[in-house]
Amino acid sequence: MRVVFACAGTGGHINPAIAMANIVLKHEPDSKILFIGTESGLENKLVKNAGYDIKHIRTGKILREITLKNITALINAYMGIYDSKKILKEFKPDLVIGTGGYICGPVMKAAKKLRIPYILHESNAFPGVSVKLLAKDAKCVMLGFEDAKNRLNSKAKTIYTGTPAKFSEEEIENLDKEACLKKLKLENIDKKIVLVTCGSQGAKRINEVVLNMIKKYHSDNVYYILVTGDKNYEEVCNIKEKIQEEININLDKYIKIEKFIFNMDEMYKVSDLCITRAGAMTISELALAHKPSILIPLPTAAENHQFFNAKVLENVGAAKIIEQRDLTEDILYENVQEILKDKNKLEKMSEKAKSVIVKNVEDKIYNCIKMK
Repeated sequence: MRVVFACAGTGGHINPAIAMANIVLKHEPDSKILFIGTESGLENKLVKNAGYDIKHIRTGKILREITLKNITALINAYMGIYDSKKILKEFKPDLVIGTGGYICGPVMKAAKKLRIPYILHESNAFPGVSVKLLAKDAKCVMLGFEDAKNRLNSKAKTIYTGTPAKFSEEEIENLDKEACLKKLKLENIDKKIVLVTCGSQGAKRINEVVLNMIKKYHSDNVYYILVTGDKNYEEVCNIKEKIQEEININLDKYIKIEKFIFNMDEMYKVSDLCITRAGAMTISELALAHKPSILIPLPTAAENHQFFNAKVLENVGAAKIIEQRDLTEDILYENVQEILKDKNKLEKMSEKAKSVIVKNVEDKIYNCIKMK
């Protein structure tokens, strides 16, 4: 089987595509996989790290405002159809799969022109613009949340599959926690570990609040791992240094700062609590890892979809939502302490997270891919 995946921009689009590529190869090891992305996007790092080849097209993201930049974006998107047709003609795929985002437009338009069937996967509760526009001509649209079906063109063939993750529930359960702690150089941490990660782009506001919280409430019972995202890493390290000078305390006792984490399964394994955004992949991973969480939905997400993603976990008692407009170091500290101080609460939240796991995601996705 020959399959092309179109993904770009954020981990929320890229990681599900990589997970699906792994599903294809697991079932059909002789398959040939190719990714299509942009020349400078995060997809290059993640796709290459996963061991797959990637080719680039020109394209542009249409902004939800009146701006001249949209003219350039439209021109680039049109040129991207030409680029995509050239790549598809050379690779000769049996199927093209897109996971949403602006790159799907030119790639799927090219696939349609060449009469190559395509499938879409929409991870979020509120489908994005690209998926909405392309859904009616797709072989099928796989949904991460069942409610998304009501927000798509009625002509679209939708199948509720859930969102694929980079690890399974069984794989993370089988990890040895002590070995993971040692590998992550955390074996000497005798505290509750709180993982703070806000997706591939990071979150400047959350980074600042976490650092201010540690400055004000550095506590001997909690150790934070703050994953900043590439563009925020240097700034966060500089802020940490300034805080250390101000309060004359070495903050290495309370926090470890990372730019990016590839082995998220191991990081989840050693964490007692997670503070995250609420992308669809993150919701799936928290459930599979049975992790209690504090969710801070991205306020600028289209259709406020991250808030609705987060409600899936909060509604069953596995998470607490703090909207970014309400976020302060005091509120975050109070919520962290309230959850961590109660062992029974942690265990109950962990059990509740398990309850939202979508079963047989891999099989459902593979069945869609093989659908005639």
